[in-house]
Amino acid sequence: MLEVIEKLLLLQDCDRRMAQVSAELARIEPERQSLRAKGAAAQTALETARNRVKQLETERMELELEVETKKQEIERYSVQQFQTRKNEEYRALAHEIEACQQGIVKIEDHELELMEQIETLHRQIATAGQALAETNKEVESEGAVLAAREENLNKELAALESRRSGLAAGVEESALARYERLFYSKGGNVIVGIQHGVCGGCHMRVPPQLLVHCQAQQELVICPNCARVLYYTQDMDLAVAE
Repeated sequence: MLEVIEKLLLLQDCDRRMAQVSAELARIEPERQSLRAKGAAAQTALETARNRVKQLETERMELELEVETKKQEIERYSVQQFQTRKNEEYRALAHEIEACQQGIVKIEDHELELMEQIETLHRQIATAGQALAETNKEVESEGAVLAAREENLNKELAALESRRSGLAAGVEESALARYERLFYSKGGNVIVGIQHGVCGGCHMRVPPQLLVHCQAQQELVICPNCARVLYYTQDMDLAVAE
């Protein structure tokens, strides 16, 4: 195998791994944001339940004030009943007292409904609080794993970048320039072998004369279909499969 092919294959392996590491690093921040969103959602659920309890408690207190107001009205009407000597006024006051009493019953029924809702919400708050604690624990644990993975990937990427510099320095300038153009346009599959007379990149048949040149291993051979660099090793079969 040509020495330049050997060097380019090593460089290609390094570049592929660098691309993989970079892709893994790019996925870490979205994963971290997803964890934070999960924690925020659990916190929001708890706060929503707490705020709803406060609203219902306020509404319940307002109902109690309404009950007290109606009780005071009943007392006032009762006093007026005691003072009046007219049957018509007495019956009218009795009607007002009855209306107040019915109003109190409705208010108290509503108050009982609110108390049941509040009790249910308190159970939800307890559940939400437990869920938040578990979620925060999970976020902290998985966040630590992400941080460790990010640190390791950054270290590996730095080592790969250093290794790549050394590998690239050993490749002839024109061959390196061709390789780099192809690498970023062909998705990292640039230096490819030939099997059964077919390019390992575009999977098109290679002209027989190019197969001979490739087997001779005297110069870089370029696929006429996809412009990738072709190479041959003894374990490959140059013959076109029937």
